[in-house]
Amino acid sequence: MERYFQFKELRTNYRKESLAGLTTFLSMAYILFVNPMILADAGMDEGAVFTATAVAAAIGTLVMGLLARYPIALAPGMGLNAFFAYTVVIGMGIDWQLALFGVFTSGIIFIIITLFGIRETIINAIPAELKYAAAAGIGLFIAFIGLKNAGIVVPDESTAVTLGNMTQATTLLAVFGLVVTVILMVRGYRGGIFYGMVLTSIAGMVVGLIDLPNQIVGAVPSLAPTFGVAVTSMFEVEWTSALLVQMLIVILTFLFVDFFDTAGTLYAVANQAGFVKNNKLPRAGKALMADSTATSVGALLGTSTTTAYIESASGVAAGGRTGFASIITAGLFLLSTFFSPLLAVVTDQVTAAALIIVGILMASSLGLIDWNKFEVAVPAFLTVVAMPLTYSIATGIALGFIFYPVTMLLKGRKAEIHPIMYILFFVFLGYFAFLGE
Repeated sequence: MERYFQFKELRTNYRKESLAGLTTFLSMAYILFVNPMILADAGMDEGAVFTATAVAAAIGTLVMGLLARYPIALAPGMGLNAFFAYTVVIGMGIDWQLALFGVFTSGIIFIIITLFGIRETIINAIPAELKYAAAAGIGLFIAFIGLKNAGIVVPDESTAVTLGNMTQATTLLAVFGLVVTVILMVRGYRGGIFYGMVLTSIAGMVVGLIDLPNQIVGAVPSLAPTFGVAVTSMFEVEWTSALLVQMLIVILTFLFVDFFDTAGTLYAVANQAGFVKNNKLPRAGKALMADSTATSVGALLGTSTTTAYIESASGVAAGGRTGFASIITAGLFLLSTFFSPLLAVVTDQVTAAALIIVGILMASSLGLIDWNKFEVAVPAFLTVVAMPLTYSIATGIALGFIFYPVTMLLKGRKAEIHPIMYILFFVFLGYFAFLGE
């Protein structure tokens, strides 16, 4: 074991790696409760999604640790779950069963892309500005959902949205959670989001806004409501041209966000750990294979796209340098399946702070966009603002991909536009055409 993970060469040991694995788990454990809450809005069984989330995270993280030997954990991604529930299922009217088929298909495509080594071609086809804008837009979208769940932002007939009743007890609980979580994050506590949820739940129970759970440990919720429907759903639907175009957009968006989110996360965490040499990441293919496999397996289990988590950086900061840390994290995710009764105390107000904080972290990519170049600023801005304003991640990405080749051509920068961008231009035009029907 020590030889396989190169403990001696990397100057680490079982104690350091175990502590790192625990740290990473605590930093991302919030997804166990946030993901079921989001996917439940799409009509999915909350208990089944809880189990699928934990098992998918365990499998993906274990494969990452054993195959790629990196201290990087995986779980259903924030943003991708919001796209799944609010854009695909609620916005497009696609059944969640078929949406899982879209996730599964994107994972298979990701595996093929990895096997044939065409990753660089795809990365180079999408301009960096659109990648940054998509990440920031998803962050704003997630934060908007958090503000809505908290009751801080509410619907209004005159202005679309407005400030909610800040004296309402449930809203005050959410504000308390946000303040506590911000304090923990600013003070540098690893796992600050998770701890913030715990403290908010306790506060809610103390003041009587949240009922005490009947038990802490219970039986693992059944996967029966979601297991395998990602495959069976494709045979149970009547495929029309409009549905095919919608599913193409869905699959492309899942693939796009997962692909670049994974690449960015892997590079950032690996660079912090000192693995990147000459701007190259050793065993990158194996790491991407672990991610794509986790996405497909997660979809079969019954959850949205599983991807690498930037929270893994907390484990690296705690001393994690090998895949053994990932094995520890994976084991903790499996152990967490017995704590499903706690779902009862994790209300919308409890998870609101987590959504807002994750949104803030994702919005940091706005600083990487060159806003001084108008031909770049237009598609980037439309991508960012359209996501929360239209309540659709796909719409934001579509607008960005349509305007980018137009503004670049008008500026005389034709040589910088990859041919794939023209194909996507017409694909997304078709998307809007079918939406109008």
